[in-house]
Amino acid sequence: MILLSLLNKYLSVIEDNLIKVSGISLFIVMILTSFQIISRVAGFPWPGYLELSELSIAIFAFLGVSYAQRLDTHIRMELLVSNLIGRPKWFLEFVSTILSLVVVTILIYYSSLFAIDAYLIGDTTYDYLYPTWPAKALVPIAFFIWALRLTLEIFGFLRMTIYVDAKPIAIPVMKTPEELANEEIKVIKD
Repeated sequence: MILLSLLNKYLSVIEDNLIKVSGISLFIVMILTSFQIISRVAGFPWPGYLELSELSIAIFAFLGVSYAQRLDTHIRMELLVSNLIGRPKWFLEFVSTILSLVVVTILIYYSSLFAIDAYLIGDTTYDYLYPTWPAKALVPIAFFIWALRLTLEIFGFLRMTIYVDAKPIAIPVMKTPEELANEEIKVIKD
């Protein structure tokens, strides 16, 4: 239990920093896009900016997936899970997280091959020949961190399956709409 809490804490720090990098990069791309539009209207377009912004999409599209998994803000089907309680709920979460980890592991493998191949063949963008491998390498890195989060959740859900009344550690806790509304009201009042 202490090890699970400690690993969750360290992984959360990594996820928090990655989401900050993702948010800052998104903000920079938005600002640069605004300036690029203004300069294009003025008759001075920036050569290659579109290709660079396309490559930067990997930063904010993939670096936040583990963070979203931790906070349970990703999109998923909750019809069955939300109506279960106790051991059946935790067991179903355990099984579905194992299946998710299998899928993410397959994605890590193939996206790694794709990034390595892009590096080996010298894959570049079409017009300005920017190398694509750095953007492609971010995908398996982000998925690896996501796999770490899923692994922690597997142990957390297994723990909850065995010890139903234990305090949840390293797993997202689904809140009812009422609980979410009360939290938002509390934030507004504070």
